[in-house]
Parts: sequence; structure tokens; C-alpha cells
Amino acid sequence: MKTLIKLFVLIVIFSLLLSCGGKEAIKKEEFDPVVYLKKADELISKKEYEEARKLLLEIKNRESAKEYAPLAQLKIAESYLKEDEPELAITEYRRFLELYPESTYAPYAQYSIGMAYFRQIEGAERGAGTAQKALNEFLKLEKMYPRHPYGEILPLRIQKCRNIIAEGELLIGKFYHTKGSYKAAIGRFEGILKNYPDFKNLDETLYLLADSYKNLNMTDMAKQYIQLLKEKFPDSHFAKKAEGLKIQ
Repeated sequence: MKTLIKLFVLIVIFSLLLSCGGKEAIKKEEFDPVVYLKKADELISKKEYEEARKLLLEIKNRESAKEYAPLAQLKIAESYLKEDEPELAITEYRRFLELYPESTYAPYAQYSIGMAYFRQIEGAERGAGTAQKALNEFLKLEKMYPRHPYGEILPLRIQKCRNIIAEGELLIGKFYHTKGSYKAAIGRFEGILKNYPDFKNLDETLYLLADSYKNLNMTDMAKQYIQLLKEKFPDSHFAKKAEGLKIQ
């Protein structure tokens, strides 16, 4: 009996020692945001996005110096992009800009919002609305952060957005033109001239404008746009085609 009691006491003591040792180990484990960021990157590379975001949120909540918290917020947004959830990514980029508007990463976050929309553009028929959203975000970047580091690529992105939007307007105008709704068509074509004077298909737009006015028997306006077409695009197929309109 004494032997059993001694054995029981030893087991209890051993259990207590293990318990204390475990607590001590937990106390000694320090929060290191750099280590957490590295672990989060590893999880993202393995497509374990939810687990990665848990670590990144912990950095935001526990990192008192706020040195790594902005980076953690950016990585949360990027994790949604990699998970093919652009709308959630945009929400997180916007949250970054709300929390850290003066951060050196702020231009990157704003550019990333524009790019999240830009990558969703599907073409003129279905992508004009998305192109407009991307364009708005790119223009916001230029306004809010004029010293942004995207000086070479941003004008190309902006021009592509503008072309997509103008192409969408041209398609609608052509639809009205084909139906014989010439006034509605003219509204779209003249909108292109006013808002997108650098549109790549401006020659076609001018031709259709001239033809629309001809069909409304507004010959002076038709001649005006034919003349503008020949001056701006003398070698265009549409300049030669305009000669066949035979406006008196």
C-alpha cells in the first residue's frame, strides 16, 4: 500500500513538473512579427489562405510599434487576390488606405485597387464598366500620390481603359446607327469626340457621325465631319469611304 501511495505521489509531482515546464515554455515564446510574416508567406504559397490571414491579423492586433502591421494588411489583401477574390482584395486595400494613408505603401495599395479592376476587363462589349472603375482608381492615384513610382506603366493602363470605354460607346452608337436611330447614335459618337479625342478608332467615329447627319438631311454637319476626318486621317480607309457618301 505504501508503495502505491509513493508511486501515486511521484506521478502527481511529475505531472506538475510537466505542466509548469509547459507554461514556462509558453511564457518564453515571444511574439515576433517577422517570423509571423514569414510563416504567413509560407502558408499563402501553400494556398492555405485562411490560416495565413489568422497570423496576419494577429500581427495587426499585437504589433504595438505598427512597423509591420501595414505590411500585414497588404498581405491580407494580396492573399485574396491569389485566392481569386478580387472584390475582397479591393476591400482590404481600401482598408489599408483608411488605416495608413501616409504609409510609403499607400501608392502601391491605390495602384493595386486599379489593377484589381483592370485585370477583370473582358473587352468593349462587357468590360466598359469595369474599365471605368479601373480608370477612376488610376486617376485617383495620380491625384493623391503624384510622386508614385508607376510613371512609365500608368499612362498605358489609363489609355487602355479609355480605349475600352470609347469602344463600348462606339458599339452602342453603331447599334443605334444600324437601327436608324441616328439622333441617339450621334449622341454617342459626339460623346466619344468630346471625352476620348485620343481614341484609336476616331476615324471610324467621324465617318459614322457624318453618315448619321447625312441620313438626317443635316448636310452642313455631315460635310463638317467629313472635312475633319480627311484632315486628321487622310490615309484612313474611312476617309476614302466618306467620299462615297456623295453629300451635295
